[in-house]
Order: sequence, then structure tokens, then C-alpha cells
Amino acid sequence: MKEPKPDPAIRTICKNRRARYRYRIEETVEAGLVLVGPEVKSLRAGKANLVDSYARIQGGEIFLMKAHIAPYEQANRENPDPTRERKLLLHHREIHRLHGKVRERGYTLIPLEMYFRDGRAKVELGLARGKRTHDKREAIAKRDSERRLQLIRKRRSRER
Repeated sequence: MKEPKPDPAIRTICKNRRARYRYRIEETVEAGLVLVGPEVKSLRAGKANLVDSYARIQGGEIFLMKAHIAPYEQANRENPDPTRERKLLLHHREIHRLHGKVRERGYTLIPLEMYFRDGRAKVELGLARGKRTHDKREAIAKRDSERRLQLIRKRRSRER
């Protein structure tokens, strides 16, 4: 199965690979990211980390919590706190819809990927529900069996 070609207008900064292992992603939403100057330069250098970060809805606005954007070395005193709360930009309707779903038991908003789209910093948020241990084991077993099948197919094609 071929993967679709990546959009040339999108440049990935970082991905939260553990999120898809720890959570079952129900749906995804793209949100803009409010940053200050040195943070943008640091992101362009690819110095960001989404591990253990999440999004929280407060007072009709949505914020990205615990996302680490390393301080930009050339900006001396202008650098903000690397793990500060960052406001996310979404339409009012989307925030209310997500707020309704997050209030349901077990749902949370997890950042999956941070990237630049047409020069603007974006975050892909996933509406997620936590996986239990047996779900994780199931996913690992499925992935291993797929790998074995690929290996068998590859060997058979070589024999011909």
C-alpha cells in the first residue's frame, strides 16, 4: 500500500509518536499556534517536543500545555519559558464541539504533530481516549503479525 505524497507546503517540526500507542485517536483537528518571535525561530530549527503535552479548554479558549519549545540561542532575554501555556486558534464552534466531547468520560485532547503550513505554525490535535494494557498488547501483536506476513511475501517473491 503506497503512502500519499506529502504536501510541499507542509514542513513537519515534530511528531508525538507515543500518542498513537497510548491513545485511541477518534478524530483530528488542525489548530493555529500563538507564538512569540524567538519561539518561531526555534521551531524553524526543529527544536520542539510534544511528549507528555496535552490541550486544555479554559474559558472558551484552548491552550497547549507542557509542549517544550527550546529557547532560541541568539535571543538572550527575550526567550519565554520553554513549557509555557500556548494559546491555540480554533473557530468558536469547533472549541464548543470539542469541549462537549472532552466533558464525556475518558476523552482528552492530545497534540499529534506540529508543523508549518504555508509559513504558519500549526498543531494537529487528536480527540483521544486512553488505551488499556490489553489494547496495547493487541496492537503490538497485530503489528508483529503484519511484519511477519510482509517478510513471508518478500521471501516468496524472491523465490520466483
